[in-house]
Amino acid sequence: MKLTMIGSGYVGLVSGVCFSDFGHTVVCVDKDVRKIDMLEAGEVPIYEPGLDALMARNVAAGRLSFTTDLAAALEGADAVFIGVGTPTRRGDGHADLSYVYAAAEEIATMLTGYAVVVTKSTVPVGTNREVGRIIAATRPDISFDIASNPEFLREGAAIEDFMRPDRVVVGVESDRARAVMAEIYSPLSLRDAPIVYTDLESAEMIKYAANAFLATKITFINEIANLCEKVGADVQAVARGMGMDKRIGSKFLNSGPGYGGSCFPKDTNALARIGQEHAAPQRIVEQVIAINDARKRQMVDKVLELCGGSVNGKRIAVLGVTFKPNTDDMRDAPALTIVPALVGGGAEVHVVDPQGRREGEALLPNVHWQSDPYVAAEQADALVLLTEWNEFRALDLPRLARAMRTPAMADLRNVYSKDDADKAGMAYTSVGR
Repeated sequence: MKLTMIGSGYVGLVSGVCFSDFGHTVVCVDKDVRKIDMLEAGEVPIYEPGLDALMARNVAAGRLSFTTDLAAALEGADAVFIGVGTPTRRGDGHADLSYVYAAAEEIATMLTGYAVVVTKSTVPVGTNREVGRIIAATRPDISFDIASNPEFLREGAAIEDFMRPDRVVVGVESDRARAVMAEIYSPLSLRDAPIVYTDLESAEMIKYAANAFLATKITFINEIANLCEKVGADVQAVARGMGMDKRIGSKFLNSGPGYGGSCFPKDTNALARIGQEHAAPQRIVEQVIAINDARKRQMVDKVLELCGGSVNGKRIAVLGVTFKPNTDDMRDAPALTIVPALVGGGAEVHVVDPQGRREGEALLPNVHWQSDPYVAAEQADALVLLTEWNEFRALDLPRLARAMRTPAMADLRNVYSKDDADKAGMAYTSVGR
């Protein structure tokens, strides 16, 4: 089948590359000329493990191409995916749908024959119907169907998630659209991946409900971590015991400095706004948002306490600033709260992150970037572990302690133990232990 992917950001690019690996002919479209030039030159504008090799293979096979020409990309398309951004709208917390609706208008003016218009972006309930209304109002002569196909990709593991998904959610309202979507995803039938067919509104809601629930699990274990610190319990043992219960599961029970990234902050805010607008307030989600915001500030206090109440005039080494390992994504990362607070408190901050510098230089001014944690730790008064990259999981703590002016670590991901730090002669604080 021929598929057109509008938007070559994270969702659009990963989805387009993976669809082409299924054997479909895929054209990825973007208005950003620089991005398309990079892609045509074989450069991937985002960091996602394995994406560069997969993209190169399918470009070489002639199944994958990139363009700024939407009209040409739509010619003969069986399905058109909208994979543009839906960032949080300033002022009210709702999802900004301007890019989605603009894409719908352009599709309407350029579509030449029947196609299924599929929303891949995360959108509030009712958006797909509005996309359909826009297209029908602009081109009453054209035949088309609408489908909702939200993505469930974890940054850092997106290719595996796409190729071996827990489920694929498809919202459709016609047999013809369902048949097209079934053919698009037919390669997954060989892997017994369940495909959930439902109505448009349910498909839209599934995405928000799933992300809000996972954000709630993270926030819950962070609240339990606070209590563990007060009563002398170990949150890792608590989480392990909880996670063995199959009704709960072990995933998303790792305590830390709070959730961030491109999905959870945006989607919890949007779901809270949807609830308010429909007089069905999502009170648990609203509390999750407030607690997570406070969580990041609590981590600042933890570092200050380790440093004797003040970081003024002190050198702090920060390991990891992306919101999670194996991504270069800085969106709503805890580092964007914690690092500026340390700088604002008078600290000289030295940062190491395997992939975070590209975005981080603009988002975290007034810090010093290093490529080696031991260099960053030289004459430091504290070391803060913010992102659990593999490179930071087996550090030589005695070597770090010798390099530091005041050996002290705030391990906000619980990678090490107090015993490890004690043996290295290093003061140590962690989360929920």
